[in-house]
Amino acid sequence: MQKASPLSLTKSFGFGDRLGVATPGHLAAALGYDFAPIFAQQSIREMARTQRTPTEVMNAAETALKAAGFNGVWGADADHLKTPEDVQVTAAAGFTFFTIDPSSYVNNRADTMSANQLEPLAAQIEREDIFHPSDYLGKTFEFGSQSLSFSPETLTRTAVKYGRAIAHSANMAAEIRSHRADADIEISVDETDFATTPHEHLFVGLELKRRGVVVTGLAPRFVGDFEKGIDYKGDLAEFERQLVLHRQIAELCGPYKISIHSGSDKFTVYPIIGRVCGDLLHVKTAGTSYLEALRAVLRVDPVLFSEIAEYSHTRFSTDRASYHISTTDAEVQALEGSAQQDWEELYLDLRPGRQLLHVTFGSVLTVGRRPDGQTFREAILDRLTKNAALHEELLEKHFRKHLSLLCQG
Repeated sequence: MQKASPLSLTKSFGFGDRLGVATPGHLAAALGYDFAPIFAQQSIREMARTQRTPTEVMNAAETALKAAGFNGVWGADADHLKTPEDVQVTAAAGFTFFTIDPSSYVNNRADTMSANQLEPLAAQIEREDIFHPSDYLGKTFEFGSQSLSFSPETLTRTAVKYGRAIAHSANMAAEIRSHRADADIEISVDETDFATTPHEHLFVGLELKRRGVVVTGLAPRFVGDFEKGIDYKGDLAEFERQLVLHRQIAELCGPYKISIHSGSDKFTVYPIIGRVCGDLLHVKTAGTSYLEALRAVLRVDPVLFSEIAEYSHTRFSTDRASYHISTTDAEVQALEGSAQQDWEELYLDLRPGRQLLHVTFGSVLTVGRRPDGQTFREAILDRLTKNAALHEELLEKHFRKHLSLLCQG
């Protein structure tokens, strides 16, 4: 078995595994498609919520791949890294793909600030040599059949919003390169209040290039809604129009891949994404594998599933706080008392149930217990181990749907 390695600009697909037992199903789905697979993928936030270490995440993937006799190329994504310490622990574990999350340095207030509020902030970052207006004003940037230019107001607003985030990303990239010179580096700007405009993407891409930061991918926030665990919500024509611009900007500033975060279950837009992005594409999934694990649990032990669902109801109001979802407390409460024959549809196929289970995974896997004191994590892993063929079958079917639609473009 080969160790994880950088994938560079090869088209890729990330399989998140919050339980550490999903790789056989992920591998079965990946075979036959031309996406380079990332089998070890977990964010620092997810590791904290599942109480797993980077080494445990890597070992789970490596053990499964070795058992399967897999000798192909694969990657390992340390997702949403915010500090140099995050880089250090994940690099030591053997990760090869590092996703920088500079969201703490993005000034979302810049979108609604007045010119009088923006100007002193822009002047300050200019004095700190964070950006240079002369690089942009009076210039036209051509990409594909499109072109963009910056007005003074657009440039000021964009620089105030992203200037410090780019400076932080450059420092993080230098830290990553100090550990692994050939690492894949991705910048994530998807966790912002509003969709990433073409001007904003262009600014970020050009500033990274000016600083000599070579990236494998960039994750914008797209128009419409990429909510956790459900299909895309939004105008398909506008999504495609904007995605074309993002792809062309990525070619101009890189080239680098367009990364689709919260990519799970976005079946409606997969053909568009595959057609527009071509080989400059990375798709990232995570929580949907956990939901398929719970589908397997439901089919073999409805009592255990009902206990997990009941516990998740008690955690929803708290655990949903850090997620972008539309499911309400009232919709979750309406699931209570439903008939067992309806559970798979209500909890694993429809939005309220899927998002309920999705956002409460951390509590379920670290705190939740059965009436006899056994942890939910122990019980889930026991059922999945004893029914490994069913678990693998469900994952393979689910992700072949993802990959086949991405290839239909």
